[in-house]
Amino acid sequence: MTMAQGAVYYNGVLAGYLKKLAPDDYRFTYTHAYMDESSMPSISLTLPKKQREHQSHVLFPFFSGLLSEGINKDIQCRLLKIDEEDDFTRLLKTAGDDTIGAITVKEAND
Repeated sequence: MTMAQGAVYYNGVLAGYLKKLAPDDYRFTYTHAYMDESSMPSISLTLPKKQREHQSHVLFPFFSGLLSEGINKDIQCRLLKIDEEDDFTRLLKTAGDDTIGAITVKEAND
């Protein structure tokens, strides 16, 4: 059962879903449509399209890299009432619009 999930977009195109299934079970899965579109690149070198689903015991470092640090992290956590240790929730709440690069992550329902 999915605890939470985010829709991952590459330049506005739905690339896949990032799910947190348990505190130590994270999955990123490319959509079939994105996999089938040969012109669309992997979202990261560490999440290649040659494999549809990727699993990790921690939030994938690629997604952690989209998060703010320092004072910006402190402000986000305080304003959004997010535990500073909860990087997954912070990703879903803050990486939906203004990110560096082509990737955005928006909260998604099951």
